[in-house]
Amino acid sequence: MIEVERLRCGYGSRDVIKGISLKVGTGEMTGILGPNGSGKTTLMLAMAGVIPPREGTVRVCGEDILVKGARWTARQAASVPQRSETSFPFKCLSLVLMGRYPYLNGWGTYSEEDMNAALEAMESTETMHLAHRKVREVSGGEAQMITIARAFAQQTGILLLDEATSSLDAAHKMRIFDVLREKNLRGATILCIMHDLNLAALYCTRLIFLKNGEIALDGKTEEVFTDEYLSQIYETEIRVAGHPVTGAPQAHFVPRAHGHVDPGSVG
Repeated sequence: MIEVERLRCGYGSRDVIKGISLKVGTGEMTGILGPNGSGKTTLMLAMAGVIPPREGTVRVCGEDILVKGARWTARQAASVPQRSETSFPFKCLSLVLMGRYPYLNGWGTYSEEDMNAALEAMESTETMHLAHRKVREVSGGEAQMITIARAFAQQTGILLLDEATSSLDAAHKMRIFDVLREKNLRGATILCIMHDLNLAALYCTRLIFLKNGEIALDGKTEEVFTDEYLSQIYETEIRVAGHPVTGAPQAHFVPRAHGHVDPGSVG
């Protein structure tokens, strides 16, 4: 579904992503994690076609996204950035409808199908009550929920989320990830950049850890979410134990006064 081959990209004269190659199959729910500055957002921007590669390619459904163009890519993959700001007084429903832009007809008007897709997206994110409020008049968390609804309205087979729930409270985070899991079970391919290790382990079946612009670790959650690997990647002592209900591995950070880890490297 998504194939990144020898990808190198960055800003100015600096490479942020340094020759990464990876494949994400149809129906995977994958978390992309790693320390600050490891290249997570840059990788996702390249996957979405926002940043062109200096070297290498990004293919979606077997097609080079730079060749196919932005409109085609937007019909295949929807993106949710860390923050989405607008200086215009759009109503929330109007913003969600923008997710239907790749499908607009030659007249640039929204169809009944477009409206239904937008309303369904708002219902799934529990934002219907915000439909006729202006985006600038809602809270930051509510605005982010509207941005997520816009991506859902695109009705793509791929969702790319960059710390999409970081501004949400715990209940809304869980709600969004429950919806993402439902979409994944129906066949959607989902990639989530996350800093919340435990949320990633609860929902993602595969974890990819970046460090210094390269892949440090990639594998099934239960295989890579360990004391040793996490402590080495984040260079701080971490202990892993099972979730009391689901059994999923969960990380517990150890204060420096209670222990020390030798920050090795994961190859």
